[in-house]
Amino acid sequence: MTQIDESAPPYLRIVGELRRRITAGELGPGDRVPSTRQIVREWGVAMATASRALTVLRQDDLVRAVPGVGMVVTGPEPTTAVRGVRADARRGPTRGVTRDQVVRIATQIADSEGLAALSMRRIATELDVPTMSLYRQVRGKEQLLLLMADAAFAAHRLPQTFPPGWRAQLESLCRLQWSIYRRHPWLAQVISLTRPLMAPHAVAHTERALRALAGHGLDQHTQLHLVAALANHVRGTAVNLQQGAEAEQDTGLTDDEWMVAQAEVLAALLTAGEFPHLARLARSEIDLNADSLFEFGLQRLLDGVEELLKR
Repeated sequence: MTQIDESAPPYLRIVGELRRRITAGELGPGDRVPSTRQIVREWGVAMATASRALTVLRQDDLVRAVPGVGMVVTGPEPTTAVRGVRADARRGPTRGVTRDQVVRIATQIADSEGLAALSMRRIATELDVPTMSLYRQVRGKEQLLLLMADAAFAAHRLPQTFPPGWRAQLESLCRLQWSIYRRHPWLAQVISLTRPLMAPHAVAHTERALRALAGHGLDQHTQLHLVAALANHVRGTAVNLQQGAEAEQDTGLTDDEWMVAQAEVLAALLTAGEFPHLARLARSEIDLNADSLFEFGLQRLLDGVEELLKR
């Protein structure tokens, strides 16, 4: 029986458990292994950790990717259906892929492994088609990112009705954007304020924010800058989500585990006496994270808008 080292990084513990299931026959050749999202739910880890575990299993030739199915246990091709998928459906597509398929697979790769792992060749491999066939659907990576971003916003459509009052409307809009970035951490690297993304479903958020501020006596210059400042706060805070996911994937440590590992270094820095205010804060129970930064900054920005309207 395979022994799982409980002191190992989370992704290695997941690898150990899935390897045990495969070795014990609980998962046989052709059976689907848990997806990244299932691993996130079952083990309570980040998407990057789940993706890293599946990557290790794939490198060890224990699992392989089947287009339209997901990760399955390697072994002889079964002659009967696997998990409701016909065997002949796994031999590769007989027709060209659609744009929606390209965008969907690209988004799945970016969600689980980040934009650095995204390439036309990787998408083609996942779809089991020639790389050049993708260019019939998208001109290149720039257009692909635009389509991915638009699809991300489209999947979280603006509600038909918003709560009354400009503040409640802007707050609701920002929370919706935060949830989209939470779902797709890579998105913060694609969105730009200096070169706005011409994605219709993203532009709709700007329109809705301007509508919330209309009729309150603000000039157009002020309105646009307020909307941009709010959007930049959400996006700027969300940049940390992808950075955190990549750091966890590289080190195998969650943010909390990393802080524990740095405890001695931090203690030495604070006991030197050069940073008394920071040392005092370090002794208190204050939880600083992306969510708390988003919430604090959002409320202070809305307070500022309220002061402007009072004038």
